Order: sequence, then structure tokens, then C-alpha cells
Amino acid sequence: MLATSSIVATVVGLTAWACAATPSQLKATTAIAVPPQAVLLDPLAFNVLSLNGSFRESATEFFNPTNTTPPFFQVFHPDFLKILGPTANIRAVAANPTFLFAHEAPIWAPKTDEVFFASAGGAMAAIDQYQVSKISLRDVAAAIKASGPGVTPVNVTATKIDLPETIQATNGGTGLFYGNLVLVTDGNGPLPPSLALVNPAPPYNATVLLDNFFGRQFNSLNDVKIHPGSNKLFFTDSTYGYFYQLRPPPLLPNQVYRFDPDTGSVRVVADGFDKCNGLAFTPDGKTAFVGDSGSNDGLLGTNQTKAATIYAFDIDAKSMAFTNRRVFAYIDTGIPDGIQLDAAGNVYAGTGDGAQVWGQDGTLLGKFFLGTVSSNLIFAGDGRLVILADTAIYLAEIAAKANMLSFP
Repeated sequence: MLATSSIVATVVGLTAWACAATPSQLKATTAIAVPPQAVLLDPLAFNVLSLNGSFRESATEFFNPTNTTPPFFQVFHPDFLKILGPTANIRAVAANPTFLFAHEAPIWAPKTDEVFFASAGGAMAAIDQYQVSKISLRDVAAAIKASGPGVTPVNVTATKIDLPETIQATNGGTGLFYGNLVLVTDGNGPLPPSLALVNPAPPYNATVLLDNFFGRQFNSLNDVKIHPGSNKLFFTDSTYGYFYQLRPPPLLPNQVYRFDPDTGSVRVVADGFDKCNGLAFTPDGKTAFVGDSGSNDGLLGTNQTKAATIYAFDIDAKSMAFTNRRVFAYIDTGIPDGIQLDAAGNVYAGTGDGAQVWGQDGTLLGKFFLGTVSSNLIFAGDGRLVILADTAIYLAEIAAKANMLSFP
């Protein structure tokens, strides 16, 4: 939180945004309507906080100089208004304050208009807390309609699905892949992490595709995506299972893997991470994004000198190895968790204050500011962004179009 004088300066800066912007930004800003839940923040207004300014002491503190009540849209660049559109809105659509039911692995099933997701759990003794559930967006739409005008929160029911014992502690998901959910798991104690396909319809039968690297168990699989074009499965493997006392000591480095379901071939395509986390591809399949959430040491706490960074890579056309590693964005609040892209190539990530959005050049455009952690998010078709926030699920209705993740 900023000092009162700094907040005033920021508000003054907002009214003078057009004067401080370049002519091209001025034209874009004045030509785009601002949705009611949006707050404009001019970076020039808070570049200098002065000697008596109130500086943030840690990455867990929020940057909300206007003291706006969440949820809202925090706009740092005019391009974010194009993503939002003039009628954008955001609200909670499901909640359970007693259980971290909506943590990771969001997958949209278009045929039934349902979103699947996984809960957070704890150490080995609490493995039964790990659940995969779903909500119906048709039910969400009906509840919103019944709630009347405005952005009143609604609370639709999340339905748990029963999965076999081979699916241990789901943490990542994507798809659909040949009509199936693609899940990756942390594993549990001596039981191995795995990459699996799950039927999105009852009885939710599951098929494990991979649970080892040439006989060695993975550490704890974190995220997974289908690569556009090749349609191979790529996943991250990090040491979080060990740091949260869910898994034994690691046997492998923190790495990104490529798996070919047709041949069974598995290979490392990127390494050198502290703790690799979220993974995503550009729509053309030529660039990969990998989040390194190394500053989060699990039960050991936070080390702010470690990575909280999204890296971009080129993808070698022949080997599919990730090359030309470069910093894409550093996260100002929390860590980068799940990563998604829209059809225009803008990059979205779950972070410590909600979901943040960057342009293709890595410029922070804005935030879906929730005032709480979001671990992942998913487009449910064009114009609908579903954001997981552990004890709640938010729906943002915006202008951006979806980057399709399914195959075929």
C-alpha cells in the first residue's frame, strides 16, 4: 500500500494519462471505452515514490495504490482495454472458503460447457484432500441471469468426479486430447507422478500414458500442454512434491519434457530451472513460455532473490528442444504459476494478486486483480476467462478470443 500522498499523486496521474502518454497511446486511450470495473494506472505516476514513500516490503504485498476493492481490472497500458472490451466484467461464480477446491489443472470441455479443475492438498497424510471437480458454465450463466443487473457474485455447485487410484494428486491439465482430459500428477509418497488421459464423461475412466523416465520416477509433474502443429505433449517436472512433503527426495533436475504418445518417446527439451512451473505455446507453436517459481520454496518459505520469472524460448523445428532462452517477464507479486495465451498471443499467468497479462513484447498490460493468489486460468471459448483462486472461481467476460488448446 502506498502512502496517502502517493495515492493522491497516482490519482492525479490517472487524470493526466493522456497528457503523459505518447500521441499514439493518447489516440488509443481516448478511442477505447473503459469498462466500469477498470482502474487506470499510469506508470509515470508511480515511477518515483519519493524519500517518504511507502515501499512494498515483499512480493506478497499487493500493489493497489487506489485501494480499490477486488475484483477489478488494473490497467497499465491501453492495449489491455482492447483485451477487456467496453462491457468487460468480473465476478466470483463459485466459492468454498473452507477448502482449496479450485487450485490447478483447468480444462474446458466445449461439448458440455464444463470446466474441470483440481484442488490443492497437503502432505501425504492429507492426500484424500486432492480432488478433481467440475462446474457447469451453463449453470453459471443461469445463476448470473437470475442475479439481475450488476456483478453480484454467484455460487454454483462444484461436482467432484471419482478417479482411480492411479491418479495421485493432480496438479496440471490441458486438452481436450482426442476427446480426453490430459492430467499430470504430483504422485504421493512412493506412488509415481504420472501423465494420464481421463474421459470427461462418467465413469471417468483413466489411462496412464507415462510414469517414469527410463525407470526413474519423476519428481512431481506440474503442468502440461499440447504443442500446436506436432500435437506432442510437453510437461514440466519440478521438486515441489518434495518441498511440500508429498514426495521423497528428488531423483531428477527441474526440467521440461516432450512426450510422443504415438511412439512412447520421452526426452528433455529444457533445463536450468530452479522450479519450472507453468507452460504454454504461442498459437503458431514456434515459441514456448515456461514459468520459474523458484522463489517459492514450499514449506521452507519464500526467497525473494530466486526466480519469479517467465522465460521465452524458440522451439527447434527438428528436435523440438527449447532454444534461445530469454527473460519474458518478472512477476511483481508472488510467482508465475499456470500460463495461458489468447488468440492474439498475449500471455496470461496466475500470480500472487490474481492474473496478470503481458503483450507479446513482455510489457505488463494489466491485471485481473483479485486480491488473492491465482494458480491457473483457462479460456472457456472466446470472451470467457475462468480464473482459479483456490477457495473461489472467477469468471471474466471480456473481448479477447481464445487460443484453442485441444487436439484434434
